[in-house]
Amino acid sequence: MSNVIALPRVLRIGAGALNDLSVLLTDLGCRRPLIVTDEFLTSTGAVARLGQSLAAAGIEFSVFDRVVPDPTTDSLRPAVDMARADGCDAVVGFGGGSSLDTAKAVALLATTDRPMRDFKAPTSTDQPLLPLVAIPTTAGSGSEATRFTVISDSETGEKMLCPGLAFLPTAAIIDYTLTMSMPPRLTADTGIDALTHAVEGYVSVKANPFSDGFALTAISTIASCLRSVYRDGSNEPAREQMMLAATQAGIAFSNSSVALVHGMSRPLGAHFHVSHGLSNAMLFPAVAEFSLPGARSRYADCARAYGVADDGVSDEVAGERFVDELRRLNHDLAVPSPRTLGVDAERWSALLPTMAEQALASGSPQNNPVVPTADEICEIYRRIY
Repeated sequence: MSNVIALPRVLRIGAGALNDLSVLLTDLGCRRPLIVTDEFLTSTGAVARLGQSLAAAGIEFSVFDRVVPDPTTDSLRPAVDMARADGCDAVVGFGGGSSLDTAKAVALLATTDRPMRDFKAPTSTDQPLLPLVAIPTTAGSGSEATRFTVISDSETGEKMLCPGLAFLPTAAIIDYTLTMSMPPRLTADTGIDALTHAVEGYVSVKANPFSDGFALTAISTIASCLRSVYRDGSNEPAREQMMLAATQAGIAFSNSSVALVHGMSRPLGAHFHVSHGLSNAMLFPAVAEFSLPGARSRYADCARAYGVADDGVSDEVAGERFVDELRRLNHDLAVPSPRTLGVDAERWSALLPTMAEQALASGSPQNNPVVPTADEICEIYRRIY
C-alpha cells in the first residue's frame, strides 16, 4: 500500500524569511494578495511593516484583520467578500493557528458558492483554490504545512475538521523571529500542541516511514527546548528550534493523521472556548495513558526520542515513563484543568454525551491505537476535569 505525501511547494525558513514574501508572491505569479490576520498584529505594526515591503515591490494588497479565535463560518464571510470585491489573486495567512485556518478557508470559499460544511470530514477536498502563503507567528499549530483547516459552524456550534489538498498552503514562510514576543502561556500551549501533533502522528494507525522521521525529530527537539523557552522567552536558539519542530510536527501529522487527543479537543473549543493548544494539553496525558496498550512499542519510541528512556529499558516501562513525563510537563508549564480554568461542573457533565458524539464524528479517534467508545471518551473527559 502506498502513502500519499504532500508538502507546500516552497518553504522559506530562517531569521528574516518574512522579507522574502514579495519575491515569493512574484514567483507564484500573484500581484494582488489578501492578507488575513488579526487586530493584535495590526496594533503592533507588524501588518504595516509587511505591507510596506509589498508596496516597495509594487504589489498591491488588501488587509482583513478581523480574524477571531476559533474561526466560525460567520467570521469567514467578510473576508471572502473582501477577496472577491478587491479582485485578490492570492491569500496570505499571517498569524497564529486561527489566522492560518481562516486564510485556508477563505482561499477556498473565494472560488465557490458552496458552504463550508460541505467540506468537513469525511469529505476530502482537493479542488484548486487561490494560491495560499502561510506565515505562522506561533510555534505550535504546524498549519503552515498541513492539509487541514478547522472551522466552527455558526449554526450548529460544531467544530468542523476540513481535510484535503485544497487546504495545503502553496508556500510557507517560517521565520522564528516572529515568535520572540510570545508570552509564557501561549508558548506553553502551542509547544504542547506541537508535541501532540508529533506524538499522534507517530502512534496513529496511519503512520508511515516518511512521517515517522519528522515526528521523532520534532519530539526530540521539543523535549530539549520547550521548558527553556517557557522560562525564558528571549532564548533565541530555543525559539528557532521550537519553530522548526512545530513545522516538522505539522508535516508529520499532515502526512499521517492526528488521533484521539484532537478528536476530543475540538468540542472543548466549541463549547467552552478553550484554545486549541490548551485543550490538547489538558487531554494529552490522560489520552496517552488510555492509548498506551494499543501501541506500546510506538510510545516507547516516543519516550526514547524524548530522552526519558534508552534502549536498555523495556517498551512497557518506556511507555509508562513517557506518560509520566507528559504529566510532569503539564505541571511544569502550569497547564490548568477545566475546573481551575473556571468551566462550570454541571455544564461540563451535561455536555459529556454531546462532546463524545462530536469527538467520534470528527473521525480522528478512529486513527487512535485504541479506538474508544463514547462511554470511554466520557470517562476521559471526567478524569481531566
